[in-house]
Amino acid sequence: MSHSTEDIKARVDDLFPGIRKDLEDLVRIESVSADPERLSEVEKSAEKTRDLFAAEGFDVEIVRAFDGAPPAVVGEKKGPEGAPTVLLYAHHDVQPENDHADWNTPPYEPTEVGDRLYGRGAADDKAGIAAHIGAVRALASLDENGDLPVTVRLFIEGEEEVASATLPELLGKYQDKLRADVIVIADSGNWDIGVPALTTSLRGLIRVDVELRTLGHAVHSGMWGGLAPDAIMALVRLLNTLWDENGAPAVEGLVSGPAADVDYPEERLRAESGAIAGLEWVGKGSAVERMWTQPAITITGLDAPKVDGASNTLAPSARAKVTIRIAPGDSGENAVAALQKHLEKHVPWGAELTTKVVDTGEPIALDATGPAYDAARAAFTEAWDGTAPIDMGVGGSIPFIAEFLDAFPQASVLVTGVEDPDTRAHGANEGLHLAEFRRVVVAEALLLQKLGSR
Repeated sequence: MSHSTEDIKARVDDLFPGIRKDLEDLVRIESVSADPERLSEVEKSAEKTRDLFAAEGFDVEIVRAFDGAPPAVVGEKKGPEGAPTVLLYAHHDVQPENDHADWNTPPYEPTEVGDRLYGRGAADDKAGIAAHIGAVRALASLDENGDLPVTVRLFIEGEEEVASATLPELLGKYQDKLRADVIVIADSGNWDIGVPALTTSLRGLIRVDVELRTLGHAVHSGMWGGLAPDAIMALVRLLNTLWDENGAPAVEGLVSGPAADVDYPEERLRAESGAIAGLEWVGKGSAVERMWTQPAITITGLDAPKVDGASNTLAPSARAKVTIRIAPGDSGENAVAALQKHLEKHVPWGAELTTKVVDTGEPIALDATGPAYDAARAAFTEAWDGTAPIDMGVGGSIPFIAEFLDAFPQASVLVTGVEDPDTRAHGANEGLHLAEFRRVVVAEALLLQKLGSR
């Protein structure tokens, strides 16, 4: 039976206090997958997630790629015979909260301030779990038999924040339990408060440790300065070649492409980026091209003597972590090769170059057409009271999406989410806009209904 949009909105409103409570219970669990001392909390969050979906009638279990691997939650609730199968993805692990002094509220005590709920994981990505729970709960409660219009499968990961290392093994091992016609990945965001979005492209990344050595050991700067180049001097000169005079990447062979015709207002760019007054932007092209569909090169770490306590010596070696966000259409393999070639070409003064690839993640460009996208756009428009979703790129990376595309090439992949420009995921004061969260729940319920009617 098909339910009206107004009926679904009303039911979500009725259920919202309980959905929010489930989210708050999850946020209180310190499931920091990067912290070995809190792995028991990751186990606890998997168990809580399992129990929440079991209460909604799912046949659900905790699974692992191998003994000792992080816990994922897999489950299913069957729909009508012949109905599509929809896989709902989210992750139950979170980033470290870091210094509690930077938070305005306790990071693991969900706290409402204004129109937002604050806490680590309140948005990324325990709200994704709660949105899935809310959508299936609303639809089941509207059906006299508690049924859903589609078969819904679950994959709630427990290691997304530590690069999903065992995901390929999990997808292979449990492929029959995860196979679906449509995959909804609730780990992204919307364009703005009141403006929904479907994420249709994401940049990939490579991270490479670059080390230069000029001397066998440190020597006195007064004795040898002016003749022997120190390693920091050489490294600075090498790193400077990575950008042109506009601050755009100067590494030949990296791929760029066009972006959607989306206006990103200057005042919003400055407010959201935290740019200081008078700061000039780097790069070329529109703002969204520079952030979504062009490569970006960043030095994310430096090893060199600290300023405080530094002595008058020439440093024999220095090291930097070079991170490149690579555009859709490029590949990690190509970007690594292009960077390596560039570095070798520009090493100054005969310094000794050593590089080490730390990790790579592939960029994504989704085919945002077809019945599943038609259903999603209609569902979002109705949930946001007539505001249609935009197709949004993301400058960051979600490498596991490539794993899903490889494992299930025939599935339509929809990347949705609950974040907004002020979510502050991964940082202090992470927060969820509660009114937007309600719309996300409504939109997912409408999406599942529309997919069932097709």
